[in-house]
Amino acid sequence: MKIKEIDIYAIRLPLVDPFIISYHTYDDMPSIIVKLTTEEGLVGYGEAVADEHVTGETWESTYALLQNTLAPLLIGENPMEFERLHEKMDKAVYQAPAAKAAIDIACYDVVGKKLGVPVYQLLGGRYHEKFPITHVLSIGTPESMAAEAESRIKEGYSSFKMKVGTEVQADVKRIQAVREKVGEDIAIRVDVNQGWKNSANTITAMRQLEHTGLDWLEQPVVADDFNGMVEIKAKTSTPLMMDEGLRGIRDMRELIEKQAAHKVNIKLMKCGGIYPAMKLAHMAEMAGIECQIGSMVESSIGSAAGFHVAFSKKAFTSVELTGPLKFSKDVGNLHYDVPFIKLNEQPGLGIEIDEAVLQELTEYSTKVTK
Repeated sequence: MKIKEIDIYAIRLPLVDPFIISYHTYDDMPSIIVKLTTEEGLVGYGEAVADEHVTGETWESTYALLQNTLAPLLIGENPMEFERLHEKMDKAVYQAPAAKAAIDIACYDVVGKKLGVPVYQLLGGRYHEKFPITHVLSIGTPESMAAEAESRIKEGYSSFKMKVGTEVQADVKRIQAVREKVGEDIAIRVDVNQGWKNSANTITAMRQLEHTGLDWLEQPVVADDFNGMVEIKAKTSTPLMMDEGLRGIRDMRELIEKQAAHKVNIKLMKCGGIYPAMKLAHMAEMAGIECQIGSMVESSIGSAAGFHVAFSKKAFTSVELTGPLKFSKDVGNLHYDVPFIKLNEQPGLGIEIDEAVLQELTEYSTKVTK
């Protein structure tokens, strides 16, 4: 089996509501979709959602890199040879994980279809039967975030991920308001997206929040501040998760050596796709660190890929892949049984792509062949 051609689509996914986090407000979500076709006519889809604040890539740079470098490099290659394909991409381009993830995911999709098995069977088989879905609360006033949480409980959600990180004392009030509104039995995870900047600010905040019973605190300090994470972990009692600070193997090695977090948030867009994500999960498992699969708010394609990774490994104890629930229009049909996600047994990623919607959302596209 060989790759015959690769189509690249630059699209914008429309959001139901603006998505607000500490460093940006998204009115829609820019994404790059890759359609990989083999010589025998099999098709696999991949996705890249770049984030200049996390991976150092933009929507435009990712498209250009795929068009001019990565896609031409892989024409004629066997999509089954994951290790060699990643080595080939890594030799050609340093970093650029989201761009590589698009190729990686498309390869797994097409190989699963070739063999007639779901992607999770290519990763060691299915371990989890289902995962609860966590609703993400965008940054708002304490009152609006609490009210949204209350309404979502009525829909069946039992856990929330709060986006904070604008100003420490305002964030403390947001968290306290949501906890007061939802009661003690609802799980609350707080994601600061680096917004508290340093350990001093974080420790100040957490001393006011120790009794709110948070599941965990995610990435309060800037990405590369491993020592700050170590200090926070030593001086607070809430479990600590690293996200933006964990991109690849080198980061995971430092995290393990310094014991800088209790949990890690692995994202395919940060590490380069399914194959590198499994390597990170194995490293975390050996160190006794729990894993979560997160996302950059991806379509059904990227979200399905993340779910296949999470469902295949015991080390994954939570997932936060809610992109398709936030879009008013999506290119795929990943199905959620809110408040749970259950994967089907269809081959590849197990989703169907609506080509008409893909074309509708496309701003520009290109085909790469020999």
